[in-house]
Amino acid sequence: MAMLKVTDLIVNYGVIQAIKGVSFEVNEGEIIALIGANGAGKTTILQTVTGLISPKSGKIEFEGKEITKTPAHKIVTLGMAHVPEGRRVFADLTVYENLIMGAYTRKDKNEINESIREVYQRFPRLEERKNQLAGTLSGGEQQMLAMGRALMSHPKIILMDEPSMGLSPIFVNEIFKIIQDVSAGGTTVLLVEQNAKKALSIADRAYVLETGSIVLDDEASVLMEDDSIKKAYLGE
Repeated sequence: MAMLKVTDLIVNYGVIQAIKGVSFEVNEGEIIALIGANGAGKTTILQTVTGLISPKSGKIEFEGKEITKTPAHKIVTLGMAHVPEGRRVFADLTVYENLIMGAYTRKDKNEINESIREVYQRFPRLEERKNQLAGTLSGGEQQMLAMGRALMSHPKIILMDEPSMGLSPIFVNEIFKIIQDVSAGGTTVLLVEQNAKKALSIADRAYVLETGSIVLDDEASVLMEDDSIKKAYLGE
């Protein structure tokens, strides 16, 4: 059984059909990439899955339970975390306070402190800057904070929207290494990423989105070698 299953998803923005009957699934333990040009609908899909946008029709199931009409705050408690595009950290709160905000669904103080320790282990830079305001961090550090904050809810699956956007090449490599570590630690990953080459290099499988429809899906290693993908997304 797929951990996350999306069936015939249709999402409209006014009269425009942004998502046109998209179906895909994510199995436990996988890294799945959604790739496609800007405006293809990748972000809209993530926002719909996490309850921020209501679909016109279609079905979203998480661990066998339908969540299509479940509100966003309830979806978090089921074990799904979302790292939004543009990072969206709380700029006027410290790094530590941002991380605590990520654990708002959890009650056990000791467990929360243990999670903070785990995040600091994974992101030593956040520990160095724990008392600094999040707004003063570099783009790459804010991305780490957004990921760390999402991990504080102990998610079963983490949805990441354009994690490498606007980052220097060094930070891009670091962020992708962290995504692999998160996956190796047992968290399933659904990744939306414009850097198709990077995404395909770490993903198990990928879906290619064009103007609101999935036009291709296969194992990432197969798509890496696909001539049409090379030409359209890998700059070859």
